[in-house]
Amino acid sequence: MHNLTIVNVGYRSTHFWVISAGTNRLLVDLGWPGSFGELAANLRRMDIPLHEVRYGLATHYHIDHAGAAQDLKNAGVPLLVIDIQEEAIPQMAQSIKPADNYTEITLSDNVVISCAESRALLAEIGIAGEILPTPGHSADSVSLLLDSGEVFTGDLTNPAYFVAEDADAAMASWRLLREKGARRVHPGHGPVHSINALFGADR
Repeated sequence: MHNLTIVNVGYRSTHFWVISAGTNRLLVDLGWPGSFGELAANLRRMDIPLHEVRYGLATHYHIDHAGAAQDLKNAGVPLLVIDIQEEAIPQMAQSIKPADNYTEITLSDNVVISCAESRALLAEIGIAGEILPTPGHSADSVSLLLDSGEVFTGDLTNPAYFVAEDADAAMASWRLLREKGARRVHPGHGPVHSINALFGADR
C-alpha cells in the first residue's frame, strides 16, 4: 500500500476530503448541489486532476454532502454507494428546491457494494482501510476508517451535541470506530480532532 495523503477541498463550511494513494484518489463527500464548478476549481487549486479521482463516496445523502454527486459522475467520477445508502438517494431528492440547481442522481450506474466488500475495493486503489456503517446522524451514514487511524465521519454527531438525533446509535457508532482503531477524526464540519476527546480522554 502507498503512503496516503489527505487534502480538504471543501467550501461553504463543509469539508470534502481527497485521500490519495499516488495518483489513485478517493473523494469523500461530494459537494453542494449546483456548485460543481466550485468543487472542480478547488480540486485544480490543490493540483488534483479530476480524472485521477477513482471514486466519489458520500458519507450520507444530505444535500451538503452529496449534492454534486451526479455532476461528478457526468465528469467521469464513478459514484461508490454502500448498499445501505441506496434508499436514501431518492429521499434526498425530495428535499431539493428548484433554486438549488440539483442534478438528479441516476441509480442504475453506480458502484454498489456492502461494507464487508469495501476493504477489497479500496485495496485495488492502494488505500488500506474499510467503510463502516455509523448511524446516528442518519440511518445511511457511513465512515471511512483508514488503517492509519484516520477516520472520515461526515456528520456523525459529537456526543457533546446530542439533542434530537439518535444518541444511542451515534454513541455506538463512535465506540465501534474507536474499537476498530480510529484515532484522528476528519469531520464533515469543524476542526480535525482526536477521537479520544469525544470520550473525555484526549491524549
